[in-house]
Parts: sequence; C-alpha cells; structure tokens
Amino acid sequence: MSARMDFDLIVIGGGSGGLAAAFRASHYGARVVLLSAGELGGTCVNVGCVPKKAMWLAAELSTRIEMAAQLGFTLPPPVLDWREFTTHRQRYIGNIHTSYRQRLDAAGVALMPTHARFIASDTVVTGDGVKLQAPQILIATGGRPWRPDFPGAELGIDSDGFFNLCSAPARVAIVGGGYIAVELAGVLQSLGSRVELFVRGQQLLDGFDEDLTAQFVDDCLHYGTRTHFGAHVTALTADGERIVVRTREAVEPDSLDGPLFDSPLFDSVIFATGRRPNSGDLGLEHTGVMTDAQGHVLVDDRQRTNVDGIHAIGDVTDRVALTPVAIAAARRLMDRLFGGQPDARLDYDNIPTIVFAHPPLGKIGLTEAEARDRYGDSVRTYSAGFRPMLHALADSPQRSLFKLVCVGDDERVVGIHLLGEGADEILQGFAVALKRGISKRDLDDTIAIHPTSAEEIVLMR
Repeated sequence: MSARMDFDLIVIGGGSGGLAAAFRASHYGARVVLLSAGELGGTCVNVGCVPKKAMWLAAELSTRIEMAAQLGFTLPPPVLDWREFTTHRQRYIGNIHTSYRQRLDAAGVALMPTHARFIASDTVVTGDGVKLQAPQILIATGGRPWRPDFPGAELGIDSDGFFNLCSAPARVAIVGGGYIAVELAGVLQSLGSRVELFVRGQQLLDGFDEDLTAQFVDDCLHYGTRTHFGAHVTALTADGERIVVRTREAVEPDSLDGPLFDSPLFDSVIFATGRRPNSGDLGLEHTGVMTDAQGHVLVDDRQRTNVDGIHAIGDVTDRVALTPVAIAAARRLMDRLFGGQPDARLDYDNIPTIVFAHPPLGKIGLTEAEARDRYGDSVRTYSAGFRPMLHALADSPQRSLFKLVCVGDDERVVGIHLLGEGADEILQGFAVALKRGISKRDLDDTIAIHPTSAEEIVLMR
C-alpha cells in the first residue's frame, strides 16, 4: 500500500502535549492527523494530574470536616464513599474526553485511535496497516510507571493502579520519595490509611529546598505518616492477604551492605519509583533518532531530534516532565513550524511547579543550595515560618514555611519556595513576577493583603 501524503503534520500521541500541538498547528492552517492508541489526554487526564487533584480535593474536604468538628461544628467523622466519588471523578474525566473530540472535529484534525510505528524517517504505519507520510512528525507518546525488579514486586501496584482502588487500605507502604509518592501518601493518610514511606535517599523531593522538605516531613509526622530514609526495598513477600516489605538499611548513603529488616504487615504496597518513556515500540530504529539509556528521545532546545523533520515533546524526552511544560513546548514548536515565528522556543528556566501534598509545596527558580553553587557568598535568604489562621484556630500543629533566595547587592529574587496551605494558588502570580525580574525591594514596596498567608512573601525581613 502506498503512503498517503495528505498531511503537513503527524502527531503520535494524544496526551496534553500532542493535543496542544494538533490544535495550534491546525489554527495555522496545517493539515494534521493525530494518532492516539489510548484515551485522549494521556497520563495527565486519565491517571495523573486530573484524577490525582480530584483525590487531593477529597482528602482536603476530609481534613476540613475534621477541623470543623474541632472548632465547634456538630459533624460526624468524615468517611468517603470511594465508589461514589470515583463516579463523579470519572464523569468529570469523561467530559474532558468529549470536549477534546469536539475541539478536534471543529479544528479539522483527523483523529485515528490507533498505535503508530515508524517504518522510515518520514513514514509511519498505523495498527491497521495504513501508511502515512508528512514532512513534520511529532513524537508525544509520554511515559509510564516503572517498578523495580526484585522478588515479589508483582504484589504491589503502581501509581496507575492507585486509581483503581475502591477504598482506603488500612495500612499502606509507598516505595519512593518523589512527587508521586508524597502526593499519594497525603491523600491516603487524609482518607484514613496509615501510611509509611520507604525512601532510598536521605531526603524527600530531590530538587526542592531542604529547609522546606525538612518542615514538610515534620508536618507529615504530625498527621501520622512515617518516613523511612535510607531504606532499600529488596523484596515483597505475601503473608496471607497482606504484604511484608523487606528492606536493607543503608549504613552509608547508597550502600547496600546494611542489615535486613522485615516491615509490619501492609494491606497494599504502592510503587512510586519513577517513570520510563514510551519509546520502545515506535520503530525508532528505522529513523536514526537518538535516545538515552532509559529510552528518552533526545532533543535540543527547540524540540528537534537529530533527524530532520522529527520532533519530540513531553515525558518521552529527557526534559522537565510536567504537563504545562509539554503543552508550552508543543505550542512554541508549532508557532515555529507553521506560524511564521522562526525564533519560537520554550524557555526552560524558572519553571514553577507544585507538589499537591498535604500541605502543598511549590517552587520556582533556584534553591538555596543551587544558588550558592552558582553565586557563592552573594546569596541571601529570607524565610517566614507560621501557622495559617485556620490551623491556629483549630490548634493544629501544621506549619507553613515560605522562603526567598536572593542574589547580589540589589537582592534580585532567584528563588521562591512555598510550603503551606494555599501555596498552589499563591505561587502562580509570584512566578510571573520572578520571570519578569524582581528584587527584594519590589516585594518590600508591595502592600500586604491581610490576613492571608500570601502576605508573608512581601513582609519577610
């Protein structure tokens, strides 16, 4: 069968980045075909950001109901009907799917619900055997959860499996110390589970400011979440319907010669041990596209691979693995390819991000350690530790910690770090300010909105 040359752009992958590319390219008049083997929206909409935030909101409501009872409201203890809530969550996601299909139809994008593989650098073949050619091809196939290879690993579930739970397991072990581990731990602990984190390293959330992560661990402890640092999980074993986690304690960082320990019995074990790119079944060997040892498609700062006409965005690359980053990169790429903007590219500096933990933790810019490595003694930091009003009224021990990292005589702000209630909503506006370039004096000259947590950012001394 000869290849069809009916398109200007082939997009492989219907996640957030692939959809953004298809919409932007079609806006410029390009003829676009979108090939997606899975549900539209990819990881973010189906087993990531969206359902995770829904569960986070449920956990927040549970916490607020408990606090309301402490403050004098007559309320029974909160108990979530997971099945009913899941119905609402999936209805919301279903509406997103419908919206995407309607927008694709309106934009004139051809949607083919099929897997695709390269058979040449300008040609892909669908799962139905249809060959397609285009001068521009975008790889946007995302990633998937990775689980370690040790005895009994099949007894655990990964972050995708979390969304299949129908209730909060009584006792949960989470293996990992990054975004996903911390977020799932907060949700489950707030909804009634007893949670223990098994962290290979000596700190949660690598890449976040150490002062904030230390305060966060203290906040977690008050809520009952236990964290085991330096814990190398070596096996899972079944004990009836429950699970034992076997760990080797690191005598020194990254060593594997410490003593072995068996945990108490857990009802569920969740692996949050990282993700791997979906690149292994794309036929890249027929293109010459370069990948790294883990399979990430290597791209430059304009999303170009080493092969002309083939581009990649999102989690399938080795760049920042965040949905808004994939969307922004896709749009800039389409602006350049089809929108007459030859210099369009994503600026990867100063990307804001939030961990939807309990409480949320966010950052933009450099941590104190990163700033000192780059600027030495010209770094100055400011911080504010406090209890938000609601927590103070309820005599809750949860504390917030906000921190600024500044550089030079003019105290240019190069890092903003927030831990605490409302951090997710507060950071967006201050991210714009940092991106535009602000100094500590600019914050000092800004009138505070009182009483709020956000005012602490402009009141630090």
